[in-house]
Amino acid sequence: MSVETLPFIAAVGRMIRAAGRRTADADEPELAALMALEVDVRRAIQTAVDGQLAIGRTWSHIASAAGITRQAAHKRWSRKDAEVTR
Repeated sequence: MSVETLPFIAAVGRMIRAAGRRTADADEPELAALMALEVDVRRAIQTAVDGQLAIGRTWSHIASAAGITRQAAHKRWSRKDAEVTR
């Protein structure tokens, strides 16, 4: 499964960039739909972080992936409640 993950993420990135180009000359509903993807991406990252922690990864591993300090990663993605509010 992990072999397919990086190409899958790369394809999603290409699609998001293409959506930005297409939306550049579109109307407000398309812009709103593209902006709503930001919430989806934040939730996807939270799900991934939660999963990484569940399989035993440390905050140091997560911080390294994010290019930030362990403390910053913990502050940003630690769950204080069940709902993602960021």
